[in-house]
Amino acid sequence: MPVYSYTFRDASGGTQKGTSEAESEDVLRQRFEEQGFTITEVSQIKGGRTRAKRYGKVKLSNLSVFCRQFSTMVDAGVSLVRCLDVLSRQQQDAKLKKILIDVGERVEGGESLSRAMQRHPRTFNNLFIGLIRAGEVGGVLEESLQRLAHFLEKDVELRRKVKAALTYPVLVLIAATGIVIFLVSWVVPQFAALFKDIGLKDQDFPAMTKFLIDLSEVFKKQWWIVLISLVCVIFAWKLFVSTRFGRRVADRIKLKIPVFGKLHHKICMARFSRTMGTLLTSGVPILQAMETVAGTVGNTIMSDAVLEARARIREGDRIGDPLEASRLFPPMVVHMIGVGEESGSLDFMLQKIADFYESEVEATLQSLTAALEPVLIVLLGFVVGFIVIAMFMPLIKVIEGLSQGDMD
Repeated sequence: MPVYSYTFRDASGGTQKGTSEAESEDVLRQRFEEQGFTITEVSQIKGGRTRAKRYGKVKLSNLSVFCRQFSTMVDAGVSLVRCLDVLSRQQQDAKLKKILIDVGERVEGGESLSRAMQRHPRTFNNLFIGLIRAGEVGGVLEESLQRLAHFLEKDVELRRKVKAALTYPVLVLIAATGIVIFLVSWVVPQFAALFKDIGLKDQDFPAMTKFLIDLSEVFKKQWWIVLISLVCVIFAWKLFVSTRFGRRVADRIKLKIPVFGKLHHKICMARFSRTMGTLLTSGVPILQAMETVAGTVGNTIMSDAVLEARARIREGDRIGDPLEASRLFPPMVVHMIGVGEESGSLDFMLQKIADFYESEVEATLQSLTAALEPVLIVLLGFVVGFIVIAMFMPLIKVIEGLSQGDMD
C-alpha cells in the first residue's frame, strides 16, 4: 500500500505534517475530512514502494518473535536504538534484518518508531503501526508490543491449523490427479493399440470407452493446448479478482460456497474480533480501530460492513446495530458486543468472541478433514474404476463374441 506525506490544518488553524498509508490520495483526503481536518498538501513518498519490493514480506512467525523480544528489552529499560541494533544483529531473516537496520537508523536520526516502521508498509501493516503509535502516545510501548506479539502468535496458530488440516486432502487430490493423468496418458493408449490389433473399430466401442480414448489422444498429442488453456484460465481469474468488482465477487463466493463458506466466515469473525479487541485494549480510538480492522479482516464484503458500521458510529449509532443490519455478524456476536459496549468492556468481550471462533474454526477443521478423507478416497476409487471398466468392456465383448463363435 502506498505511503503518503501530508500537511493539514488542525482545529486551531495551525499546520501539521505526517505520513500515512492509504489506498489512494482520495482515500487519505476523505479520511481527514471525516475527522474535520483539511489536507493542504499531499504527495506519495518516493521509494516507499521500492523498499517494500526490495525487502519483500516477512513471515508472521518471525515478526511475533521480534515483537516478543523487543517488548522484553524495552521493559528492561534498554533504549529503542540499542534494542533495534541488538535485534538486527541476531536476526536470522535477511529481509527483517535489513528492515530493522533501516528503522534503527531512522529512529536514531529523530523519527518516531511508528513513523520509521511506516516506511515499510508490506512488513508493518496498519494494525502494527496503530498499536506502536498507541504505545508511544500512552508511554506503554512494551505493553503494546506484548499485545502485538500475542495477536501475531494467535494469527500464526490459526493459519497453521488451517494449513495442517488441508495438507492431507491436498496431497490426496494431487496424488489422485497424477494417477488419473498416468492412466489416461499411458495405460489407455496401450489398450487402444490392443483394440486396434484385434480389429475393433470406433463404432464397436461403448460410449465411455470412446470418451477415454479421445481424452487420451488429447493428452498425448495436444497436451500443450491443455496446459496453455489451464494457464490462461488461472491468469484470467487472477486478473479478474485483482479488480474491485472481481474481488467482491470472489469474496462473496467464499462466504456462500457450501461447507467451506462457513469455515471462511468463522475465520473472518475470529480475525475481526481479535484485531478489534487488541486495538481497543491498546487505547486506539474506535473509529481508527474499525478502519484498521476493515483492512485486515480478509474479506471485502465484511470489510464494507465494518466501514458502514464505522460511518454509522460517527453519526451517533451504537456499534451493534449496523453490524446486525449487515446480516454478516451472528446474533450472539452482536449481543456480546452490545453488552460490552454498555458495560465498558468491549475489548474484553471481543477477545472472548475471538477465543470462541478460534475454537470453532479448530473443531470445524477437524470435522471437515475427517469427512474429506473418505470422500476423496471414494472419488479416486470411482475414477479409477470408471477407467478400468471402460477399458475392459470391449475385451469382454470380444470374449463373448469368441465364445459364441466356438459354441456355434
